[in-house]
Amino acid sequence: MKILNDANFESVIKENSFVLVDFYADWCGPCRMMAPVIEELAKELEGKIVVAKINVDENPDTAAKFQIFSIPTFILFKDGKAEQKILGAVGKAGLLEKIKPYISS
Repeated sequence: MKILNDANFESVIKENSFVLVDFYADWCGPCRMMAPVIEELAKELEGKIVVAKINVDENPDTAAKFQIFSIPTFILFKDGKAEQKILGAVGKAGLLEKIKPYISS
């Protein structure tokens, strides 16, 4: 699991083919609920996709750039570009359903 910030966000997104980013805040209940799911996915998908987190309160520039208005928001980046935006605490099955087409090819 990579921890992102305003300074390293672009380089991590560009250096990896697939990156799933969790935009979260410490005070957010649904974000805390999704935290163990994200950690589990990071382990299960290691080598296929980079799973990362960015705290929107500590990194407002990146949150603003990607128009994060509600959290948790998950964005799947492919080759540096945002491909898929997933809003809310959708659970593991919900996240896998959205990202599976990208990682099974």
